[in-house]
Amino acid sequence: MLFKLVKQLNVIKYQLTESRINMNITDAELQIQLENPRKRANAFSALVRIYQERLYWHIRKMVLSHEDSNDILQNTFMKAWNGLDGFRGESKLSTWLYRIATNETLTFLTNKRMRNLSSMDDVEDLLLQNLRADSYFNGSEIQLKLQEAILTLPEKQRLVFNMKYFDDITYEQMEAVLGTSVGALKASYHHAVKKIERFFADED
Repeated sequence: MLFKLVKQLNVIKYQLTESRINMNITDAELQIQLENPRKRANAFSALVRIYQERLYWHIRKMVLSHEDSNDILQNTFMKAWNGLDGFRGESKLSTWLYRIATNETLTFLTNKRMRNLSSMDDVEDLLLQNLRADSYFNGSEIQLKLQEAILTLPEKQRLVFNMKYFDDITYEQMEAVLGTSVGALKASYHHAVKKIERFFADED
């Protein structure tokens, strides 16, 4: 099936070179520094350098637009900075940041729908149009087709699919970020895959 072939050929991801940042500091060390007022600013700068790329792509896979993704990413780090005093280390820093980024992304999509007084289908069509016009996206037509298929999914299901399919995030990690049980996440991903496979089958 075309959908599976696309994955095997690994041509379904955005074609944008990733820069790998090697930071010799752990989340635990970062958290200790973030709790120290004298070290907080430098520690937060390190946190941004470590997580900005992966959070950007987490957001971008939902909103598709480079400019919107950058705006949401900035809001995510602003929320994180302002919420540092309330972070008690009950979850990993990465989980906390992903949760903020996810909430900011879903809020953005909800507000976009309300501003345009549009249905979900109308907003998803707009997102796809924006992707086609985005100069930062240089993917092939098959990549656009995959995005079109993903956009047929409900937002929460699309989020689960992106995190598992593209980022290979474990269900246990997703459970911590999304607050949804592993069983429900597995079911959501299974249904998403079936819908996308049907989309590609209908296109044949």
